[in-house]
Amino acid sequence: MEPKERILQKAADLFFRYGIRSVTMDEIAGQLGISKKTIYQYYTDKDEIVEGIIDREIVQNECKCNTYCSDSENAIHEIMLSLDGMEEMLKATNPLIMYDLEKHHIKAHKKFKNHTGQFWYNIIVDNLERGIKEGLYRPELNKDIVAKYRIESVFISFNQDMFPHSKYMISDVGREIGTLFLYSIATQQGVEMIEKYSREANQNKQKLYV
Repeated sequence: MEPKERILQKAADLFFRYGIRSVTMDEIAGQLGISKKTIYQYYTDKDEIVEGIIDREIVQNECKCNTYCSDSENAIHEIMLSLDGMEEMLKATNPLIMYDLEKHHIKAHKKFKNHTGQFWYNIIVDNLERGIKEGLYRPELNKDIVAKYRIESVFISFNQDMFPHSKYMISDVGREIGTLFLYSIATQQGVEMIEKYSREANQNKQKLYV
């Protein structure tokens, strides 16, 4: 791995684990066993590192979402796969990261919001159209409103006033909200499909502990 990528990877690991603001350039350098001066040969400041991480996360997220779509049996299966992926990601994420990003790294945050407002919006609308055609989602749904609602609901789990991080796991909150969203747009056929995949997931979990 190239030095620039190694720095980015280590910084991402630390930021997701501890939050962005609490991690210093000295700590990143120490974890890598290099000097802070070496980091500045590749990145002018912490802002540039954060922006690089966001760029990489956007590419990876788009790849994952496209894979969920191509690997899924139907629209509901696509959402279930994405919920699995989101849950695993949130388990390794410090809840403060979104606050730090918005308050202290405005350029990177704007780039991330543009991504959610464009790519996420389009992929959600595509999923809604797919589900309606498959008879799994209610045909009267206003796709524009539903897509925008779903995007905003993803970030509710990071809200400390609503879900204090000392009491709630953001991965649990994210899963619960995502499941509620899925039930809210499903037809009776869709509900049966949700329950089918949920049973299969529970059975697979039980096998792991046998």
